[in-house]
Amino acid sequence: MTDIGEAISRVHREEWARVVATLARRLGDLDIAEEMAAEAFATAVERWPVDGVPPNLGAWLTTTAHRRAIDRLRREVRREEWHREALMLADTPEPLGAIDDDRLRLIFTCCHPALAMPARIALTLRMVGGLTVPEIARAFLVHETAMGRRITRAKTKIKAARIPYGVPFRDDLPARVSGVLAVLYLIFNEGYLASDPGQEPVRHELTAEAIRLARLVVALLPADGEAAGLLALMLLTEARRAARVSPDGELVALRDQDRGAWDRELIAEGHALVRARLATGQPPGRYQILAAINAVHTDAPDARDTDWSQIVALYDQLLRLDPTPIVRLNRAVAVAELDGPQLGLAEVDALPLDGYHAYHATRAELLRRLGRSGESRAAYGRAIDLAGNSAERAYLTRRRDQLAGP
Repeated sequence: MTDIGEAISRVHREEWARVVATLARRLGDLDIAEEMAAEAFATAVERWPVDGVPPNLGAWLTTTAHRRAIDRLRREVRREEWHREALMLADTPEPLGAIDDDRLRLIFTCCHPALAMPARIALTLRMVGGLTVPEIARAFLVHETAMGRRITRAKTKIKAARIPYGVPFRDDLPARVSGVLAVLYLIFNEGYLASDPGQEPVRHELTAEAIRLARLVVALLPADGEAAGLLALMLLTEARRAARVSPDGELVALRDQDRGAWDRELIAEGHALVRARLATGQPPGRYQILAAINAVHTDAPDARDTDWSQIVALYDQLLRLDPTPIVRLNRAVAVAELDGPQLGLAEVDALPLDGYHAYHATRAELLRRLGRSGESRAAYGRAIDLAGNSAERAYLTRRRDQLAGP
């Protein structure tokens, strides 16, 4: 580690100016060149202890920085294309209405109540959120061909019915906010645990943007409990980001995370939002309950101190609002912690989630705790086959390989 640190320090002294100059010639922008060079050095700090120091240090840094720059430019080009396409849906330009932020305005514009909720969410994720069709399909747990058809049908309906996609004013916001919150939640989730194996395991640019937009929604609609609940949920989840992936690129389970690495400022802000919503005495919605569950997790100084009975009770409340198999799966995990893996497994086995990697990962862990190693290995294998996130696959592979088996 000392040799690597010295190598990075030496390259920084000797190669920094050359790397920046090379990038500036290629990119035509000195500011971007310096930013990409800094990212390349940060990548070196992460990767060289794992992969070893490359033979040509300057070339490695230049190539890495150049690739990062190309990726960024491609994202910006795609984003501009999506924004233009969204704006073309409007027959005539309208005033800016109640929303000053360009991206949030487009999200509210695309979440038109004339479309069915799944269609408006999928269309907005594609056109404004920047997610690919496969990423959106994985978020909805459907095949990407089916999702592509859903998005196409939504566009066709807009044109055929001549749905007026005007920029919304303040009176329009309440009818659209539920779709907007769903879009932001799915963007955040894709950043929190990227489903594309070609992406970084955690995409901070997506989680940060989702949080920024959620703050704007709360400012626009301060009385909307679900907007505040979603922001609290995002903050409490983002607070754990630094502890979620190990230095060697493996996902770290919640029970094993270094809680000293959690962001206490984000946790305090999230807890304050949860308490403020509870103080209103109004019945909580889905995001508020999910935020409360995360508040219980982040309130425990150690995983062993987690109040699982409260978490099960919160999931019971959530099931009355959102009786989906995913919620039942998460509740089963809490039941297993509270009442033992046998009861948790019985609930999991009853769920119709064979195509969902987290279902098989949960089964694998519970079977492992019950000493059923062969079945656990098979469940891990199925989870690995279905998982797209590289850090999650690494974690599941290690857990499987620790078990004795054929």
